[in-house]
Amino acid sequence: MSGVPGDVARLARERDEKRKEKDYAAADALRDRIRELGYDVTDTPEGGKLEPVAAPGEQRLSPREVASVLDEPAAFDFSVHWIVQGWPGDVLRGIEALGRHSGQHTAQQVIVDCAGTDPSFWPEDVELVPLERDFGWGAGRNAGLRRAAGRIVVVMDGSVEPAGDLLTPLAEALADPACGIAGPFGIVTDDLREFHESQGPEVDAIEGYLMAFRREILQTAGFFDEKFKFYRTADIEYSFRVKDLGLSARVVPLPLERHEHRMWANTPEQERAKLSKRNFYRFLDRWRGRTDLTVAGRA
Repeated sequence: MSGVPGDVARLARERDEKRKEKDYAAADALRDRIRELGYDVTDTPEGGKLEPVAAPGEQRLSPREVASVLDEPAAFDFSVHWIVQGWPGDVLRGIEALGRHSGQHTAQQVIVDCAGTDPSFWPEDVELVPLERDFGWGAGRNAGLRRAAGRIVVVMDGSVEPAGDLLTPLAEALADPACGIAGPFGIVTDDLREFHESQGPEVDAIEGYLMAFRREILQTAGFFDEKFKFYRTADIEYSFRVKDLGLSARVVPLPLERHEHRMWANTPEQERAKLSKRNFYRFLDRWRGRTDLTVAGRA
């Protein structure tokens, strides 16, 4: 127990003995005393493992430990969601730009950090959801969405930098109850296999670089599919779930600047192809044959 204070190490040894004696009440009391001295105990086959108690703001969670606020009344106009799987500077760039261009709207900015970024890196007015490791794109996104306290939810990627007011056009589009999901990048398909970009306004899916929907969509369409460990196609699958509710996907032109998508650029080509193919087949497994949900299928 190198580096552990002597009194903490002594209590940990006493606790190990109590557990061997099956005196669990005494062992629990010793665990509480150890925690008061600034250490957590994790039981292993070799005995108790000591780790310093995380300081406030540094405790890292599993996605399922993130408490939901979705049953509470909305407290903001918008809830803007970011995920950090690396390259935190890209997300910080987007957060700062959005702050300059949010206008009169109240906006909660939520960061899901899967990369162990120092909490002091982030502005004090954001809500940080620090995960203990990278559980994948879908699980990470969902962890943040449980904290959505805005009437409208905006899912953003660090490769997108606002260059003006994004929020007002999104609010105007989603004021139409027939519109279920909106964003600047839309795609369409004729056969559910090949997708191509479209200016819309109505499209088959909104790309996940920036997509917005009313908060209650999370209660009806649900969350992202957590089997999507990689981001590709998760946005198409979610768009189809929204459209399956009888709602439309709509392109909304927005003032923004696009930067390199780091996850794509830094994933080896063969790995990208494998992950993308796996995700696309997952989409097809659920939506194969549902051309009735496409713009072409309803024409």
